[in-house]
Amino acid sequence: MTKQVKLVLEDGTEIQGKSFGAFTSAAGEVVFSTAMTGYPENLTDPSFKGQILVLTYPMVGNYGVPGEELYEYVSKVFESDKIHISGLVINYYSEEHSHWNSAKSLGDWLAEYNIPGIYDVDTRLLTKKLREKGAMLGKIVAADDIEMHDPNQDNLVDAVSIPEVQRYGTGKHKIVLVDCGTKSNIIRCLLQRDVELIRVPWDYDFNSIDYDGLFLSNGPGDPKTCEPTISHLKTAYGTEKPIFGICLGNQLMGLAAGGDTFKLKYGHRSHNQPVLLSGTKQCYITSQNHGFALDTKGLPEEWEMLFENLNDGTCEGIKHKSKPFFSVQFHPEAAGGPEDTEFLFDQFLDLVEKHKAEQGS
Repeated sequence: MTKQVKLVLEDGTEIQGKSFGAFTSAAGEVVFSTAMTGYPENLTDPSFKGQILVLTYPMVGNYGVPGEELYEYVSKVFESDKIHISGLVINYYSEEHSHWNSAKSLGDWLAEYNIPGIYDVDTRLLTKKLREKGAMLGKIVAADDIEMHDPNQDNLVDAVSIPEVQRYGTGKHKIVLVDCGTKSNIIRCLLQRDVELIRVPWDYDFNSIDYDGLFLSNGPGDPKTCEPTISHLKTAYGTEKPIFGICLGNQLMGLAAGGDTFKLKYGHRSHNQPVLLSGTKQCYITSQNHGFALDTKGLPEEWEMLFENLNDGTCEGIKHKSKPFFSVQFHPEAAGGPEDTEFLFDQFLDLVEKHKAEQGS
């Protein structure tokens, strides 16, 4: 027999629904994603840490969940080794899943990690509310009621970063990956490009490592909680070694350069966000997942905007005018989602190759 649960928002709204996954209560920030596919990737994306995710696509669970399979060092399909969302809200749950690589149902997978789900919810109406009022705190209430909790008050990056240094690959370019909650496909994209990857915790002093290029990953929460990373970045800016940042990495690079960040009303979480390459008419379709954005007004003159969001005009990337430093707010490693901008990994490695040649190494 299906059990009843409810979603409660901080404005007092209560939405009744049916339980799937774990029958337990959970609190977090309620956000929405408009992507049509990719729920296994979304649920394991560390950038969703602490959030109750609303999926607007009406049929969820219909292709089940793939089995665990490694691509060299990381999962071949998931974006980390576990589910990071606090809860899942959907319209219709497909009890019968069917796909060639499906190993289990979405409900069973959620239950394994003690994550509650609620379905039979008008997710499009809920999304309209979140667009009008902005992302709100909320809770899924099962048998026992719990207090609301704002995950943005926590150091979420510390919660999802690795505890110690890890090394992958034996390629010719030594790349340091600062793990602020990195997606597995970032690692896959880098390893496909002949690198030796040194993955370090978010607060690790990477300046103590002899590297060829520095990479800053995505991650959850407020970038201003990452003060050690920002401090280490300021030191790295004193060198000429190439630096590339994605998502939270873009915000950290902007903060280290002297800019500021702000919280978006409801964030960008979808597979089809258009961004414009500055100074051109070239538009790219991108996958995004962030609740904060970089304010470019306070950036020094030696920095400039690289990409602009065509929906709301927010910054989608910055670059240094003379040094090989650049970043993007979107996900060029998108999984699932469009792969239109994966070439940025090649551009980063080209900068690494060029810098090494100039140094005679």
